[in-house]
Amino acid sequence: MSAAREDAPLRCEGLARSFGGLQAVAGVSLALPAGQVTALVGPNGAGKTTLFNLITGNLRADAGAAWVRGRPITGLKPWQVARLGVARSFQDLRLFTHMTVRDNVLAATERSAWFWQPGGAAGRKRRQAAAEAALEATGLAALAGARAIDLAYAERKFLSLARILAAEADIWLLDEPASGLDPASRTRFAELLRAATGRGVAICLIEHNLDVVAELSDRIAFLDQGRVIAEGDPRSILRDPALAAIYFGDRHEPATAAAETTA
Repeated sequence: MSAAREDAPLRCEGLARSFGGLQAVAGVSLALPAGQVTALVGPNGAGKTTLFNLITGNLRADAGAAWVRGRPITGLKPWQVARLGVARSFQDLRLFTHMTVRDNVLAATERSAWFWQPGGAAGRKRRQAAAEAALEATGLAALAGARAIDLAYAERKFLSLARILAAEADIWLLDEPASGLDPASRTRFAELLRAATGRGVAICLIEHNLDVVAELSDRIAFLDQGRVIAEGDPRSILRDPALAAIYFGDRHEPATAAAETTA
């Protein structure tokens, strides 16, 4: 294993998960370097979201292991993984729809039940400041008192990201975060991600819009049938005709025939 892979804030080795006779994730090894965006690309059903669920503890792995800054996280509950600085978004957003925008963001800063919050008044003030900064960064400050259910779709997307920002996590797992965004919102989203990587945040995103992938990612891991079959720089991966055939469902050869690409 390379030193760079060993030093990555989050890495997994041989993660696997089956559902009955279907092997959704089949021995995936992946490292997320600090200060980079790694995109997971592949056809529908390739195992991308299942991999996120294995890392975050939403699903239990049949085999393999994952580490956050060298600490084993396999078998931990989702809230335990989150406390180690891993934040994620979901395709269905999972917001508290009848709570205000501000309260949705504040909820992401709560590490335990409210009456056990550490830090007293100073800690509470720090959490409130983090929430307000996240709302400002995502353009939601003027909507802080609105209910999440009353937001437009793009605004809900940014609320999901504001929760991650306020949690001050240094590992982000984003599941289709740019889907449904208009061009201006996509530009703001890209700026937020670049600002985060500039602070050393390790980001992994699942995204079907290949223009977004090309614009934002530093590296791509291409998944097919539960396996990483290629990994490398965006230019090499996105221009590989064998991988394009797999992605668009025009297979003329088995997925395992796709050559691994390195940066």
